[in-house]
Amino acid sequence: MQTKVAANAQAMKRWLDKAETAIGNHSDRINAINIFPVADGDTGTNLYLTVRAAARALHGWMPGPDAGQADVGACLAAAGQAAMEQARGNSGTLFSVFLCAAAEPLAGHARLTSTLLAAALNRAQIRAWSALSDPVPGTMLSVMEAAARAAGAVDAGQNGDDSNHALGLALDAAVEGALRAVVRTEDQLDALHAAHIVDAGGVGMLLILDCLRSAVMGEELQSELLDGLHGYDVQDPHIHTSLPDDDGVEVMCTISLSPLNAATLRQRLDEIGDSVIMSQVGNAADQDGNYRWRVHVHVPDAEPAVALIRSLGDPSEITVSELALPRDPDADPVGSNGHER
Repeated sequence: MQTKVAANAQAMKRWLDKAETAIGNHSDRINAINIFPVADGDTGTNLYLTVRAAARALHGWMPGPDAGQADVGACLAAAGQAAMEQARGNSGTLFSVFLCAAAEPLAGHARLTSTLLAAALNRAQIRAWSALSDPVPGTMLSVMEAAARAAGAVDAGQNGDDSNHALGLALDAAVEGALRAVVRTEDQLDALHAAHIVDAGGVGMLLILDCLRSAVMGEELQSELLDGLHGYDVQDPHIHTSLPDDDGVEVMCTISLSPLNAATLRQRLDEIGDSVIMSQVGNAADQDGNYRWRVHVHVPDAEPAVALIRSLGDPSEITVSELALPRDPDADPVGSNGHER
């Protein structure tokens, strides 16, 4: 069933509500195939908690007296900042980076168009790639990039057409490009190829993009979208439970740093850990010229990482989560630290 196209701020709120529901419904299956960068089976959980933070930030968001003219960029910026502040894991952090960056080209616009969509997706994928110290293809980054390229190619052929029809074509292309990229992940990473599965974060990003298409175009989610993805059938096993435990911990926090100290922190975290993600929260500096940063790293031991972070600033919202946890797929899927139990 198709209803009237709505590409305004209200549609963005619907998008994130739909994404919260969709990721929640699929979190167990996404967890089951989560083996990269570590086999900790929590990508679905982390992505769900982060998307939920974004969606719920907009429940009280007041666009002003004329909802139809509300700033789409401001709407997504509010959601993105909430997601960044509460981001969980690699996947949640990268999604929050994606959302914050996508908001920037949309600032000052009351309606999404094909051209704005292409610009937003392109800005978002570039920012996500740059947030990681050591990004690799075959992850949700590749899915973001493919969606942006596909939407951009369609928009380039529309000669500036700002109609809903052109927007629909670009949204369809973005989802189709994302799906192709998810399929390709299996052959881009050795761990996925050996396990004969696709990337968990990539599947989550694909679902999120289809929720965007659905919310804007007034169409149902594509129920067959994930059919045939390797490892994703409900009868498939929890792949991560059969792999060796991953040693170490995940450390996350938010901290205000000068650009120099931020660069220093990234460099020194790269020396002691991996999966380093640092992204700016908001665009404004405080009175001392510091910017807020969301920090994520995997390290063998938390103490040196936390000490390093504290040596450069005063972090808040520090979380330390073990990467190796008991792996019973029949247990409660969400632990207090956001990792799958």
